[in-house]
Amino acid sequence: MKQHLIAFTTCGLLVAGAPALADSCPDYTAPLSAPALELPDREGFRHFGNTLLSGIYRPQHMIHDAIVAAGNDATLIGKFDYDPVLHKDLEDENIRVYLYGGDMTDWQDLGRYRTDSDGKIYVPVNKAVGEYRVRMVVEGDLTTVDGYLSVVDPGRQAVLFDIDGTLTLNDFEAYADYVGIKTAQAHAYAPETVEAYRDKGYQILYLTARPYWVTSDARPWFDHYGLLPWHYHSNPYGDGPIPPNTLSFKTDYVRYLKDTVGLDIIRAYGNADTDIAAYAAAGIAKTDTWIIGRHAGEDGTQAIGDDYSYHFSTVVANTPEADCRR
Repeated sequence: MKQHLIAFTTCGLLVAGAPALADSCPDYTAPLSAPALELPDREGFRHFGNTLLSGIYRPQHMIHDAIVAAGNDATLIGKFDYDPVLHKDLEDENIRVYLYGGDMTDWQDLGRYRTDSDGKIYVPVNKAVGEYRVRMVVEGDLTTVDGYLSVVDPGRQAVLFDIDGTLTLNDFEAYADYVGIKTAQAHAYAPETVEAYRDKGYQILYLTARPYWVTSDARPWFDHYGLLPWHYHSNPYGDGPIPPNTLSFKTDYVRYLKDTVGLDIIRAYGNADTDIAAYAAAGIAKTDTWIIGRHAGEDGTQAIGDDYSYHFSTVVANTPEADCRR
């Protein structure tokens, strides 16, 4: 299997000093209330081999969620392949791309793009501050995949969550999810914790070392618990079940969120020593780093109990609303 890199266009850096306060809270309702999309005409595949591929195997398409600062371009990356084991890339085929959100009243057609030898397309877009849903349609068989774009004001306050072993009970339940054995069980009051921050106006971020190719099966987990299915960022580099570069991957992405997008990450949640190290290397204070599980409280971090019930009632419930609400 090929390695796949995620790319974003460069955003402007914030000037030194305290970040400016965000002007508006994230509007999560717009992308979730998108109108029905009229699909394009089915054109058939350009290559007969891809017709066979589509007829035999289940699609495993995915979109890398993107987040950028206001006024900057984003690159939406779609990845198209078939079969959860083989991940056979859909090469040299046409994809139609649509976007909805913000103050829009209908889907915007962003045009037709053709997959490269990795089964990927790159879609440049520049939108006003807001939350957006992206839908990509394979013209050959009309299979679809959704992803999300967030355009934020610098200074937007955010809360960051690892997933496996942090929101779920352990690090390996995701792979039971992937092979269809069961739905990974969440820690008690973990969904309520995420929802509380959302309702208080914070930008919600999920950062996981899961490899990118489980994304299509990961989003339904959020739906199962009634959580936002974005901003979900998985490891784009590793091909194995547990990519080896977790620390550098997480460090680099948290730095991107803080230094380039300009987010003010008020709290970060994790369960592993790599979470502790990555958050620290990216400049998140230990007083704002909350760890559940056997590493809780290590290296000056804040400890969560066996589940989120006590943390929810004593910390989360007493957290003030985000600055954008005041």
